[in-house]
Amino acid sequence: MTSYGHLLPPSWKAQVTAWLAEDAPSFDYGGFVVGEAEREAFLFGKGKQTAVLAGTPFFAEVFEQLGCRVQWHVQEGDSFEPVKHVATVRGKARHLLLGERVALNVLARCSGIATKSKAYLDAARSYGYQGIIAGTRKTTPGTESALLRFRLVEKYGMLVGGIDPHRHDLSSMIMLKDNHIWSSGSITAAIQKARKVGGFSLLLDVEVRSEEEADEAIDAGADIIMLDNIEGDQLAPVASRLKIKWSGKRKFLFESSGNITEANLRERAIPEIDILSTSAVHQSVQHIDFSLKIQM
Repeated sequence: MTSYGHLLPPSWKAQVTAWLAEDAPSFDYGGFVVGEAEREAFLFGKGKQTAVLAGTPFFAEVFEQLGCRVQWHVQEGDSFEPVKHVATVRGKARHLLLGERVALNVLARCSGIATKSKAYLDAARSYGYQGIIAGTRKTTPGTESALLRFRLVEKYGMLVGGIDPHRHDLSSMIMLKDNHIWSSGSITAAIQKARKVGGFSLLLDVEVRSEEEADEAIDAGADIIMLDNIEGDQLAPVASRLKIKWSGKRKFLFESSGNITEANLRERAIPEIDILSTSAVHQSVQHIDFSLKIQM
């Protein structure tokens, strides 16, 4: 399985430091009780479902900063059945407990997203869909507190689960939605303004509400057309007509987003649509249950 740890930006380890600082802002009373004895702890993957392990760089860094060592028995991106001995962590007892909850919380969230992402991808492929499954930007916002760019963890989980993380922030792709268009006066005007400042290096994704709006966006030079409110029986015919009309004249992709669930994925996973983006792979996703048990 491909490791994505090298994709992480230089600032990510400082984020781990911030998480630890938030969790222990003053005295560690429980750590005083257990002291400096060297111990080992087993990380168990629990729950009731097959899960994908994701977030190992974050988990390992928590304990690295506390002087502990992590030995993995399941690799990043691998699926495992509960209950599974996933890793062994060795270090001072107080350090094992100091890092326990921060490390488990990150691993549980990241693995939950990877597990759900893989489920969506596997389902789409089983229906014969060969397009892109993507997340969205409806992720945890970054702040200057301990939530510092937790979006990074969530996007990382999507990658490990095998799907496209979509744009990370407002600077990584230009997306023009209804409010942008209304404020600019028209789709064409909004695209022209965006191209003027975004240049050639940024893709331009435009949300449309009808076939006529999609036609205008294609004509104005959008790279991706988000058919956000065109669903059901209308989706395939609209996309098909426009692809035929603009064949050899414009290059673009069709994206379908909004209200995509596992229950309706089959009807949305059609060859006329190039990208299916959904927040269901990361919003309200069930975390994977892990526990860390110090051995006697």
